[in-house]
Amino acid sequence: MARVHIAAALATACFGLLVAFHLIAQFGLPNVGFFHFEQNRDAVAAAPNQIPFGPANSQKATSNDEAAYLLGTGKADITGPVVEINLMGYADPNQVGTGLRQRLYSRAFIVGEIDKPEERIVYLVLDTQSGDTAVRHGILEGLKELGPAYAIYGKNNVAVTGTHSHSGPGAWLNYLLPQITSKGFDEQSYRAIVDGALLSVSRAHESLAPGYLSVADTKVHDANVNRSPYAYLANPEKERARYEHDVDKTMTMLKFMGEDGKAKGVLTWFPVHGTSMLGNNTLISGDNKGVAAALFEKDMQGFEDDFVAGFSQANVGDTSPNVLGAYCENGSGDKCNFEDSTCGGRSEQCHGRGPFFRENDQGASSCFEIGRRQYAGAKGLYDSMATKDTALIGPVRSLHTYRDLSSFTLQHPNGSLVNTCPAALGYSFAAGTTDGPGAFDFKQNNTGSPNANPVWSVVRNFLREPSEDQKACHAPKPILLDVGEIERPYLWTPNIVDIQLLRIGQLLIIVSPGEATTMAGRRWKEAIAISASALSLTSAEDIHGKDEDPIVVLGGPANSYTHYIATEEEYGIQRYEGASTLYGPHTLNAYINLTTSLLPYLHSASSHTENPPPGPQPPIHTNISYNFNRKVRFDRTPFFKKFGQVLKDVNPAYRTGEKVQAKFVGANPRNDLRLEGNFAAVEHLTHGEWRRVRDDSDWDLIFHWRRTNTVLGTSEVVVEWEVGKEGVERGLYRLRYFGDRKEFGTGDIGPFEGVSGVFRVE
Repeated sequence: MARVHIAAALATACFGLLVAFHLIAQFGLPNVGFFHFEQNRDAVAAAPNQIPFGPANSQKATSNDEAAYLLGTGKADITGPVVEINLMGYADPNQVGTGLRQRLYSRAFIVGEIDKPEERIVYLVLDTQSGDTAVRHGILEGLKELGPAYAIYGKNNVAVTGTHSHSGPGAWLNYLLPQITSKGFDEQSYRAIVDGALLSVSRAHESLAPGYLSVADTKVHDANVNRSPYAYLANPEKERARYEHDVDKTMTMLKFMGEDGKAKGVLTWFPVHGTSMLGNNTLISGDNKGVAAALFEKDMQGFEDDFVAGFSQANVGDTSPNVLGAYCENGSGDKCNFEDSTCGGRSEQCHGRGPFFRENDQGASSCFEIGRRQYAGAKGLYDSMATKDTALIGPVRSLHTYRDLSSFTLQHPNGSLVNTCPAALGYSFAAGTTDGPGAFDFKQNNTGSPNANPVWSVVRNFLREPSEDQKACHAPKPILLDVGEIERPYLWTPNIVDIQLLRIGQLLIIVSPGEATTMAGRRWKEAIAISASALSLTSAEDIHGKDEDPIVVLGGPANSYTHYIATEEEYGIQRYEGASTLYGPHTLNAYINLTTSLLPYLHSASSHTENPPPGPQPPIHTNISYNFNRKVRFDRTPFFKKFGQVLKDVNPAYRTGEKVQAKFVGANPRNDLRLEGNFAAVEHLTHGEWRRVRDDSDWDLIFHWRRTNTVLGTSEVVVEWEVGKEGVERGLYRLRYFGDRKEFGTGDIGPFEGVSGVFRVE
């Protein structure tokens, strides 16, 4: 999670809190929001009774009934407010939504045992920055309200992961720190995610049917790089020599195949930050993983219309989609300083470059390309899985518990006893990354006594001065924000974390609440694989087949957001990832200790009623969080105009590669999020009828909104279509705008539409 202008936000927050407390004292409270060790399998002997799928696909299964699972997939819209809400990810208070490039979705995957339907898991992939404590709580509470059939789903078997897009609306998180730049907690933003996630689970549940699962992997070489190679090099040379790259290039795919031979979906894991869209972007999108999912699903239309493609994150911490490297944007063209990613001693001018960084489009072209590369890797793997996949066989199990990492004692690999610490962030946290550099004089690779302006020590101490014990616990991290010990007005970051593991046969899924770096993820996965083998979790006896090697993947950030998980060696370098590792240098070892010790709960002899102790419950702040985002009061039209009226029409004709635009009299899109609907569309005249060919789910159709007068409540909308050079037929087209206005006085909300003139694409 990049932190552009975090220092300015902190200083502003301090002043704002003083003002807020004064106002509260005078006038009372403001409105409150509701508020493998991973193994390649290049060839697996074909099993009997193959189920065909198309000319190039088949699904291997065994004749043993236990090779079959109960499978369900579902997808639903979670697009929150696309305007007037701060985007979540870069932590820049000036990055406020102005429209929509691509709708956001929740994709749900359910796997259960046929003979024991109570043994079931749900894996959610949300087009959000991360999972979240409040969001997961809302989903679990909502599942209880869906009726007895959904009582099977609960905290142990529901995983809520985010794709880590930095281009979605914010103001939905549980803790105060990420709320600061979003002006608090917005119920509309929160409910869009929770309600959409519930709808996706419901659709997956309703689609449950017997089927088969297989897993395979491939290499995607051109979609990620390491943005902190200096820290990566701190890991032992012998360990680094085991790996070809300083980021994981492996994409793992889980393929869902119905018993009837129809494909239901795919779930992939691949690490790359959702930072292709830059910090100056103000259009909502699912970033590169949203692109990849959309391309795969559209490719399957006409074959499997309900096909769901989930592109989950993996050990994403130090990865970047800016694959051309980091350069100084000060006119020199030099590469950024290797150790601390600065240019002339400062971070602001050091930026990573995507494939099409020269395009002045806020990163959109690079974003689409990185998404396309992930899609291409996934589709190639999907088409070849008949020759290289491994059929999953064995039990479905899950576990979940909460643990307080503010002071957790564990045995270090060297045999000594060590502790984790209350959450804290270091000075390099405010330096940001090459994906989104910070401001002022913060730098990465900052250990010992930080050389940033001493004013930041004053800001830090105003909030809370860390104790000597806290400083010693986090050393060598110089603490900027002692966030785990600040409880005014409510907790700033989590100390209580989610520990969750899922199992499907020989596949083990680590559900990580933080962003594990490349090497941290490798160590964690290897530890799980070694422990699983020692426990015979994938032995012939446990999976009722033959001995299998465990296949381990890591998904996250999930369930909550605990920032980063760096190795102890990377932590010592104190670049951004190390400074953002909340619980001190032993954070990774604590996660490994907790998850490996709980593995016996995933044994086939265990059942859904046998779970680890639930642990301390995290606080839920939805009903006490502040919300300083302005509500929509009303909408009005300019004099002598009406809602939806065309202010500037299209040209008579366009060629492929050009942009079509029409401007309309608009209204605030926060009046109705139009979930499962659209703000804009392109229609093609076909055989005398207008047929929709583009909508909000398409990358090349863009919805722009602009407030023209705050006092009068007037606004304008521009619908823009980037006419592609491929896949667009010649002919007659028009643009559509769908809006909702809020009446002055009554507050009633009503729909309206706008239609452009007809134009020809030549």
